[in-house]
Amino acid sequence: MILRICLAAALLAATAVPALAQTKAERALHESLIVLDTHFDTPANLSRDGWNIMDRHDVLVDGSQVDYPRMVAGGVDGGFFAIYTPQGQRGPDGDLKARDAALVRGLEIHEMVAAHPDVFEIALTPDQALDIARRGKRFVFISMENGNPFGRDLSLMKTFYAYGVRLMGPVHFMNNELGDSSTDPRGPEWGGLSPLGKQFVAEANRMGVVLDASHASDGVLDDMLALSKAPILLSHSGVKAIYNHPRNIDDAHLKALAAHGGVIQINAFSNYMIAQPHIPERDAAMGALIKRMTAPGKRTEAQTVALFAAKAEIDKKWPVPRATFDDFMKHMLHAIEVAGIDHVGVSGDFDGGGGLDGLDDVTAYPKITAALLKAGYSKDDIAKVWGGNALRVVREAQALAEKPAR
Repeated sequence: MILRICLAAALLAATAVPALAQTKAERALHESLIVLDTHFDTPANLSRDGWNIMDRHDVLVDGSQVDYPRMVAGGVDGGFFAIYTPQGQRGPDGDLKARDAALVRGLEIHEMVAAHPDVFEIALTPDQALDIARRGKRFVFISMENGNPFGRDLSLMKTFYAYGVRLMGPVHFMNNELGDSSTDPRGPEWGGLSPLGKQFVAEANRMGVVLDASHASDGVLDDMLALSKAPILLSHSGVKAIYNHPRNIDDAHLKALAAHGGVIQINAFSNYMIAQPHIPERDAAMGALIKRMTAPGKRTEAQTVALFAAKAEIDKKWPVPRATFDDFMKHMLHAIEVAGIDHVGVSGDFDGGGGLDGLDDVTAYPKITAALLKAGYSKDDIAKVWGGNALRVVREAQALAEKPAR
């Protein structure tokens, strides 16, 4: 995740993109599907003073992109709500801080569901998610972005499994004790997964937890594909053939992922969709602002607004282009062409830095359905992209577990 600071001010300055026209039939088809996003960073908002998941927010006002009213407006049935922890200091002290932060974030997700049992419900299996959706509620899977909270103690995987986590990614922006990140400026440390990271894969398989290779290096993905009995998910990634960024996946790995039964969920993160100019002054200012945004402790809504204002000043002083809905569809259609319709899905990376011109929050999701229809895909094809493929991966991972989820 890169926090919401990468959103609101850019939207204010962005050139509007004409909305993709939707017919009533297209909207009705969208509403008939199970629409699942595999990476919501929305839990980061749950501790914000004055922010409520039940209120309809505006990305241009407070930067948030997912809430219950907008999920309804976008026809979104549910998703994976992420327990994200930034990669901090490595070692016992850092491990404990990451562990405790992750436990608190997971508790906030459970509290959100408990506070609104009429509209949200925790899902542990695909069948539970489908049942929740049929009853008119939104299902909440829980994921972990970054294995930093495990530190060197993989027994904590059992703790988070008991918490309801069913999707785990080993790394984020930096290398850690489990393996190499795709974006660590120091380069690879382990040449893929560490020895502990290989144990992490085995334990995830044993428990029936899906492995998430987003943010991981190509070497980590290679190791996962070689070691995992279950398919791999990339919960929010793009494709290098459209834009060559370390966070994206090349065609050879796309084909290998698909051959192993895995799925790539195309994200809507502008910096990974199109080329960005390198402006050292902007990078330095953004780096300092991100440190302020990721500082521990709660902040008031006024402080959050002030941080957005600082981001607006950076964008005004050093403007950069922003990707569009068409750029997003280029990534998606290329992934479908290379990997096949059974191996592609959707994640906006919303509330974690995602958002493009024309795809700013979950209310825009029906546009993807309309675009896929116009590209010639059938209702069954689109159902796979919106939820069927990701749920299949979860189902297969759980079927291979030594002990099925309770």
